[in-house]
Amino acid sequence: MAPRLAELVRKARRLAAERDRLVEALAEEWTRALRGQRLSRTDLEELWAGLTEDAVRRAGRAMDVRWPAGAWRREAQEVVARVREKVEANLSER
Repeated sequence: MAPRLAELVRKARRLAAERDRLVEALAEEWTRALRGQRLSRTDLEELWAGLTEDAVRRAGRAMDVRWPAGAWRREAQEVVARVREKVEANLSER
């Protein structure tokens, strides 16, 4: 059983690292797209809300039946929140 557990831990770490790379890449792209747009705080709130809603909807359609809908929803919300945090930090740097 121990070799299987070690394999699962390695896989989980690899997937988490890939997710982190994707979040970083998305944050860089959104930062470039939003820089200089002069969006208000309300505009940004609406943008992030819309992106979260879209991500949740897409995750629901592509849902793996082994995972409950709530888990996919939370994952989508977490990813958008991480991208948002990085983008807003990048935008406030300048």
